[in-house]
Amino acid sequence: MGNRLSKIYTRTGDDGTTGLGDGSRVPKDSLRVEAYGTVDELNSAIGVLLATPEVPPAVAGHVTRLEESLDEFNDALPPLKEFILPGGGPAAAACHLARAIARRAERRVWTLAKAESVSPEVAKYLNRLSDLLFVLARVLARHERGVEVLWRHDRGRGA
Repeated sequence: MGNRLSKIYTRTGDDGTTGLGDGSRVPKDSLRVEAYGTVDELNSAIGVLLATPEVPPAVAGHVTRLEESLDEFNDALPPLKEFILPGGGPAAAACHLARAIARRAERRVWTLAKAESVSPEVAKYLNRLSDLLFVLARVLARHERGVEVLWRHDRGRGA
């Protein structure tokens, strides 16, 4: 990158556009910018959880590896009988936050895919990543607090 970013503000985005990697400019609220911005937000949330995450571009093998990790962690957990609420300790809560952002990133990618060409592996990867983050949140909640926060349908009704 050299001196390319020697000055942080460039004023080129003051007109409501941003530059893409190929040099073209698009509106800051374009579907592509929204999708990759949400993936960036997800990566930042995972960074809070993992400190230095490095998520490679999604390909079929990556989806399979996520599924294998997911199955491995999930096998040690009891079956779900109730909804799990976000929480259960700081690490579990961070996992739930990253999971929710992953779901939003997946939705943004599906929206983008209606307008532009997107590899189907990207959405699959985000879907499995959100599943893995959910299972990791369950594991961490049990580790941090010994229990998960369960939703009960009778909460909130008059006592």
